[in-house]
Order: sequence, then structure tokens, then C-alpha cells
Amino acid sequence: MLKKLLTTVLTFGVLAFMAGGVAAQEAPDALVKRISHEVLDTAKSDKDIQAGNQKKILELVEAKILPHVDSQRMTALAAGRYWREATPEQKKRLSEEFRDLLIYTYSGAIAQIRDQKLDFKPFRGDANDTEVEVRSQVIQPRGEPIQLNYRLAKDGNGWKIYDVNVMGAWLVESYKNSFATEISKNGIDGLIKVLSDKNKRLAAAAAKTAKAS
Repeated sequence: MLKKLLTTVLTFGVLAFMAGGVAAQEAPDALVKRISHEVLDTAKSDKDIQAGNQKKILELVEAKILPHVDSQRMTALAAGRYWREATPEQKKRLSEEFRDLLIYTYSGAIAQIRDQKLDFKPFRGDANDTEVEVRSQVIQPRGEPIQLNYRLAKDGNGWKIYDVNVMGAWLVESYKNSFATEISKNGIDGLIKVLSDKNKRLAAAAAKTAKAS
């Protein structure tokens, strides 16, 4: 169930992580809505993405997704109390490995976009807010709508997404449980190694797919 939940989160949560540029004055709900529709249109019309061209998808993730995701904050939240115990070098390594994991996970999710539509709920917030939640739902051709909410924080460059909620479960919280389990057994370095090994396997699989295509 957790695996299915994470797949759903990343499949649809990725829709809100992509844009050519972010205007600092743009409201967070307007930003998410604009980006989401841009991504839906691109994913549905690009034959290479639909076919699962890994090279093109990875390049798209690097250029369009990551600039709008606060991956360091996501890593810190997922590591929980252990983040405070980590050395600066461990924080750097852990953030890098988690960032790479997100790259490969998002890449796999993009190719799954088909006929979904998005419906946004009324936004609650004001100009003084520095952290907000944008609520929406995914409308599927078959099946019930899927709740999809985003947490965004404002920094000097505008708004960035740092968590996604699907059907009542937050993505960071899901990672937090697995991170805590690994750290309790093998420490921060153990978690870094687990993420590094997984990223190497994902990189090899992506390279094999790209070569085959």
C-alpha cells in the first residue's frame, strides 16, 4: 500500500514541480495551477516522454523540476531529529543522494501521465503568509478523484514546494519512517549508503533503457 501511495504521490505530485521560471510576486496557488497545466499539456503531447525516453525525461527533470523543489528542506524533514546530529559533510551527502533519488523517481512518474485532469480547491491564505497549502484533486477517467495537496514556502526567489499530500498522507512523512528505521540500525552513513546504492541501480537501469530506445 505504501509503495502504491508513493507512486501515486510522485506521479501526480510531479505535475506541480515543473516550470520555465518562477515569478516571486505570483501567488502560490496560481503558480501551482499554471505549472500543473503546462506539465499536463507537455506530457500528453510529447511522444518521447510518452514512450519513456529516459534521457529526455532526466534532462527535463534536471532543468524544470529541481529548481522549484526545496530538496534540502525535504531531506531535513525526512531525516527528522537525526538531521541535527549529522555532520555538515553527512548533511551534504544525504541531501545529494536524496536529490538524486527524487530525480529518478520523478523521471519514472512523468512517463505515467496520460488522461488525468486537475481540479483546484479555493485557496486560503493572505499576502503575509510565508508557508501555505494549495489543495487540489486529480480527476481520473475511471475511479474516484484523488486528493492532492502541496506545501509551499516562500524564500528570496519566490515559492518552492517542499511536501506533497495524497489521500491524507504526506510524502516527507512516508520517507521519514524508512529513514528513521535505517538510521537506527546503521547510522547516517548507513542511510547514505542505502540511497547511494539505490541511485546506482536506478542510473544503470535508466542507461540500459536509453540504450535500448
